[in-house]
Amino acid sequence: MNLDFWLHYAGPLQLVIKGLLIGIIASAPMGPVGVLCIQRTLQKGRAYGLATGAGAALSDILYALMTGFGMGFVMDLIDNERTLFVLKLVGSAMLLVFGLYMFRTDPRRCIRPVPRRRGSLIHNFVTAFLVTLSNPLIVFLFVALFSLLTFVVPDHLPEQCLGYTSIVVGAMLWWFVLTYIIDRMRQSFGLRGILRLNRTIGTVVVVAAVCYALTTLLHLNLF
Repeated sequence: MNLDFWLHYAGPLQLVIKGLLIGIIASAPMGPVGVLCIQRTLQKGRAYGLATGAGAALSDILYALMTGFGMGFVMDLIDNERTLFVLKLVGSAMLLVFGLYMFRTDPRRCIRPVPRRRGSLIHNFVTAFLVTLSNPLIVFLFVALFSLLTFVVPDHLPEQCLGYTSIVVGAMLWWFVLTYIIDRMRQSFGLRGILRLNRTIGTVVVVAAVCYALTTLLHLNLF
């Protein structure tokens, strides 16, 4: 009975885990919207930081949907074991480059003055959405993650809804944790904290990319 239960739920569970990972990794870089979220949390309060993160998450899921439906044509290729092997290596390489870029980038350059007037939560949500939407390069990150995790489920509406909902949940989980930490450390979290956080995230992404590349080369299937 336990085996039957696992066989029935293993596929959806893997899809949820992949979606959560994609949502977290796509949201974690301390680009303009990440710095904006930190600034608003420190200066306006955690609710405004969360509203900023939610706006970014909405933009991210739009780009994720574009990537997913645009990559539907590779499903026939994924059935080929050799092609899947190459796609995972390419995805690992792209993720590695992204992690190195994050580590070397100083997010403090993205800091802009935040108006003293708080504005509404909707206003903070919309501005964060527009800031994130103005950076279409995130599509390349989604392409890398989708290729690496083989996260493509065309023609299966329930699986699509589950997978893309998991991406949103993963993104919001990141913003929830980030705003919580910043709110708790508001007295000690400064400009150096932003740089250290970005470098820590970059290091984690680089290590993950190397690990995925090694498991692919050794033909170990983690996901």
